[in-house]
Amino acid sequence: MPIELVKDSRDESNRGKRTLTKVLIGPARDVRDPQTFHSLSLIAFLAWVGLGSDGLSSSCYGPEEAFLALGSHQYLAVFLALLMALTVFIISASYSQTIDQFPTGGGGYLVATKLLGTYPGLVSGCALIVDYVLTVAISIASGADAIFSFLPVAWLPYKFWLAFGVVVVMVAMNLRGVKESVLALVPIFLAFVGLHSILIVYAFLSHAGDLPVIGRDAMQQARQGFDTLGIVGLAIVFFRAYSMGAGTYTGIEAVSNGLPILREPRAVTGKRTMLYMALSLAFIAGGILVAYLLAGVEPQHGKTLNAVLFERLTEHWTIGGLSLGMPIVTMTLLTEGALLFVAAQTGFVGGPQVLATMATDRWVPRRFANLSERLVTQDGVVAMGLAALLVLIGTRASVRILVILYAINVFVTFTLSQLGMSALWWRERATQPQWIRKLLINGVGCIFTALILFLTVTLKFDEGGWVTVAITSAVVAFCYMVRRHYAKVSKAIEQLEADVLPDIFAAKAKKPYARDPRAPTAVLLVNGFNGLGLATLLKIPRLFEGQFHNVVFISVGEFDSSLLKGHDEVNQLEEQINSDALEYCQLAADLGFHAEVKTGLGADVVTELRRLCLEVAEIFPNSVFFAGQLVFNEELDGFFSRFLHNHTAFELLRWLQLQGLSLVILPVRVAGPPPRLSRNRAPSPA
Repeated sequence: MPIELVKDSRDESNRGKRTLTKVLIGPARDVRDPQTFHSLSLIAFLAWVGLGSDGLSSSCYGPEEAFLALGSHQYLAVFLALLMALTVFIISASYSQTIDQFPTGGGGYLVATKLLGTYPGLVSGCALIVDYVLTVAISIASGADAIFSFLPVAWLPYKFWLAFGVVVVMVAMNLRGVKESVLALVPIFLAFVGLHSILIVYAFLSHAGDLPVIGRDAMQQARQGFDTLGIVGLAIVFFRAYSMGAGTYTGIEAVSNGLPILREPRAVTGKRTMLYMALSLAFIAGGILVAYLLAGVEPQHGKTLNAVLFERLTEHWTIGGLSLGMPIVTMTLLTEGALLFVAAQTGFVGGPQVLATMATDRWVPRRFANLSERLVTQDGVVAMGLAALLVLIGTRASVRILVILYAINVFVTFTLSQLGMSALWWRERATQPQWIRKLLINGVGCIFTALILFLTVTLKFDEGGWVTVAITSAVVAFCYMVRRHYAKVSKAIEQLEADVLPDIFAAKAKKPYARDPRAPTAVLLVNGFNGLGLATLLKIPRLFEGQFHNVVFISVGEFDSSLLKGHDEVNQLEEQINSDALEYCQLAADLGFHAEVKTGLGADVVTELRRLCLEVAEIFPNSVFFAGQLVFNEELDGFFSRFLHNHTAFELLRWLQLQGLSLVILPVRVAGPPPRLSRNRAPSPA
């Protein structure tokens, strides 16, 4: 049988072309190179930088908010710091078990979906997406505030434009790739951790003699508080302060969400990253809170509590009569501002990952799972950037407003994840020897996160937290509509395949033509062995009977985020593409055509199709290109149809015309069940 599988070859002359986009974002990566996946992945240290910056940056404002909320009961800071550190370790331990159970990633969305059901998963995923957008917005707005606190007041009108510009720069950095963007942020991250650790250790060492006294006074004042306010009154003060510092715990879940970008073995790398994050966050956030109490810090107008603390700690630092206090404080606070910018990286890493996972499940448009030539989920990165810009515009980059909107959604995801894991261990208690220990860890984590969620919503709802709830509800509604549309389209395509099969079986086998490259050739662009491709193929001999001797099938495998795991997945995809294409060849040969296949693989399908079309046109100079285009009925057509489905054929049409080639787009109608005929009217003859 004259079926040929044409090997993929690349036009080396096109590789040297450098456009402005490639200069800014970088050259395309080769998905066939096994080293590509190794170079893209992050080791635990780099993951700590890229994913842990969100949690660490919250120590710039989380402990301060908690300490100020204590009011005159500052002695509670000792207990608050202990509870804060305990909460960090409990949530981290809980998510370490999540990493073991879901080593391929997905985070809170996947956990809630698999363990609690479809709709809890949808709520968790939408809450996480909104939280990542707010993470980007509040981190960059806070960083701009920190930087402009050192600049003249007359420059304040430019603060918003600085925040705007930082978002644009971070989008460009992430379009180049996650690893490149993380490497650029390492010096800032290390400077922050180093300077803050030195100052915290100095605060404890310089007040070492006061530690027993402070501990004893805290116990005495706590008893006095019981007598004055009662247990309930003192608990309200304490837990209000605890909830006001809830932003400290955000970012812990980023590791489980970002597992696909970690170095193999991912579970081991993820748990090591989680340990680094928990230790550094508990030490810095809890240490700063206790240092406030040790140094007797009081609020000062125009300064953060961290600035007041660091000035007080370094006021007597001199060398050779030169004061070191101000340079060190300035450098430390600059690292805080810079790290807040770095913290936005968590949103740009985690947000697109969640969108890609939800796109695979058809909750959001499929394009969010597509990869660029740099193997980046570029639509997700751009979407996070645009959404963050809209939030900054709507709030004028006001941290005061953003703080109210922040730290609600992440605890929705936390609580659903821990509830799902707890339910899992309970269901597996008969087969899991250590189910009690695992249930205890996730159960306690669920209680802690649910408590924080309740306190946060209660305290912030009337102040503007309802806006976050409303936005998240709108995202949930949008995702539901998207999935419902995809479900209707899937059913319609299944019906199309059922309608095409009788025509295939009815076709009589013919003797195929011999291979003649100069003969008229129909080049059919297909995407998998499906109803659209079959219907398009069957239309060619009907509409152009006897005109074509050859049929060449061009098929490109789309390399999306679900396959960004390793070289084996690439090989499996190539095998599937070749298998589907050869099935088309078998059918074309039965219809009397000489059939060949041209296959490719790439993240950008249109670019790969252009290259393959030129190669086929060179081999078969008398070629006419064909592509099928789904045409929906009124129920399925409209905004969603245009937005949720690609229009690859139309993108190629203009380009092929400029190359002097012809593309015929054959409409394939996809409709629902046919309308019922009236009882009083007979069907018209065919």
